[in-house]
Amino acid sequence: MYKILVADDEPDVLSLLKDYFEINGYEVITAENGKIVLEKIRLNPDIILLDINMPDIDGISVCREIRDYVLCPILFLTARVEDCDKIKGFASGGDDYIIKPFSIDELGARVMAHLRREHRAESVSNVRFFGKICIDYSAKTVSVKGIRIKLAKKEFEIIELLSVNAGQVFDKERIYEKIWGYDAEGNASVVTEHIRRIRAKLEEEADHIRTVWGIGYKWEK
Repeated sequence: MYKILVADDEPDVLSLLKDYFEINGYEVITAENGKIVLEKIRLNPDIILLDINMPDIDGISVCREIRDYVLCPILFLTARVEDCDKIKGFASGGDDYIIKPFSIDELGARVMAHLRREHRAESVSNVRFFGKICIDYSAKTVSVKGIRIKLAKKEFEIIELLSVNAGQVFDKERIYEKIWGYDAEGNASVVTEHIRRIRAKLEEEADHIRTVWGIGYKWEK
């Protein structure tokens, strides 16, 4: 049984989502605001639906605060449609946007698609070493000199994509399609921000991610 954390400050929306996902076999955790999300994240949900316009702490701030410690997909619920809002949300570590008003069945399908993608990723079970970097594809962890690096879900997925295909050049658009999905409502420019954050965390080992000017990025063995 999948566990889903649903956060929305509108009681009617929260009740609708709780009923829908429980009927479809999910264990549902609810939160009425950002502060409660931070309290309930310890219950280790498999996926999070996070309303952006919440009182106390907004959804993007919540996502930014938990992203380094939570690997599961985070889907924003929002009425905002501006590209700048989407880029801000993706940069904070969000995985997808669900625009209000939404079809409840489409929402359910999007949630299941993300969970299936997670399941496929977990099927990879091997460890590879690149100099002082150790990548455990099963545990979704990266260590440098034996010290585990805290990575957001999308950051690890970018490292996984590039390192599994070491030497192959990927442009930003292809990385975005591979990681965020073909139907994602976002912008490939978010890839640049993720690469910047990855390099900062890898520090002296950041040279493994090479910029191929005018083309994209590749993983150097």
